[in-house]
Amino acid sequence: MQTFHCKPRIFYGDGALEQLGRCQGRSVLVVTDRYFAQSGLAQAVGSRVPGASVTVFSEVTPDPSAELAARGAALCARNGHDVLIALGGGSPMDCAKGIVYVQEQRPLFIAIPTTSGTGSEVTSFSILSHNGVKHPIVDDALLPDWAILDPSLLQQLPQSLIADAGMDVLAHCLEAMASKNASPFSDGYAAMAFRWCYQNLSRSFDGDPSVRGTVHAAATMAGLAFDHAGLGISHALAHALGGRFHVAHGRLNGILLPAVLEYNGAACLGQYAELARVAGIEGGTERLLLRNLITALRRLRRRLHLPETLTAAGIAPADLDSALDALVTAALADPCCQTNPRTPTRQDLTDLLRQVR
Repeated sequence: MQTFHCKPRIFYGDGALEQLGRCQGRSVLVVTDRYFAQSGLAQAVGSRVPGASVTVFSEVTPDPSAELAARGAALCARNGHDVLIALGGGSPMDCAKGIVYVQEQRPLFIAIPTTSGTGSEVTSFSILSHNGVKHPIVDDALLPDWAILDPSLLQQLPQSLIADAGMDVLAHCLEAMASKNASPFSDGYAAMAFRWCYQNLSRSFDGDPSVRGTVHAAATMAGLAFDHAGLGISHALAHALGGRFHVAHGRLNGILLPAVLEYNGAACLGQYAELARVAGIEGGTERLLLRNLITALRRLRRRLHLPETLTAAGIAPADLDSALDALVTAALADPCCQTNPRTPTRQDLTDLLRQVR
């Protein structure tokens, strides 16, 4: 038996931020980064909660640490905040989830993504770093209560962020669809999200704001898919590499995906072929569809000016070689490995990392 549920109440579209006016609370903590604090957006968003005081916790950095989340948790408990708003990309979401997780009195948890990639606004996943290793935490207690998707927050995204985040969406769809725990429900979300993201990502990258709401919705749908189905070895390896070398997560998935699809192909040929079809990629047989899907991903990666190898992403081959054993150990311990359609060996993961070096 399988289960499927969607806890966060999702508000989507122009004016979605106005829903904060319906929120009841006396003290708001906005968890964000320095950019949104200095721009004034964090304070402005928090002030939409009627009559509430607003505190901005703006210490979030990429790959947030468990120690950072602990500092935020102490602040939240000390001040007795009854509303917590995560504002930003995946890092503020992960940090906010760590803060919520340890509160004795859970605040109303509202996630407001400003990038279209992680899907963290609807997932029970949080990734926190400790001693250079990314540790995934998976617990339903991490699910936000509300997710607010407002396209007005997406108009000033830099191209590099659109590319990195979009590749992460595609990775979520591909891995959720192929997962051992996939269901008809998660497949439906993954397929539609893959189609919307694949067909609109280049336009968003080129500066077309009219498609950004569609890509934003695709990111959330992909989050719903992988939160129930699980992910795979592309994410397991990306977590290990990101914790060690601090390369953008979506960028790492973009490097890894073609090799991972080739590795997994025999175990989930039909699932990959279905995603190719819904995205408009042609092929007379499932094997040809997989080959054309891999080619399409490589072309899109080049179109988005993303690196094709770890070396091109700034990781020196000698540094990768010296860290190889630790990286494989971390990836094998990652929960994402457990739902990969093939059970990888230590040698399999070593070979994959060498292939994309």
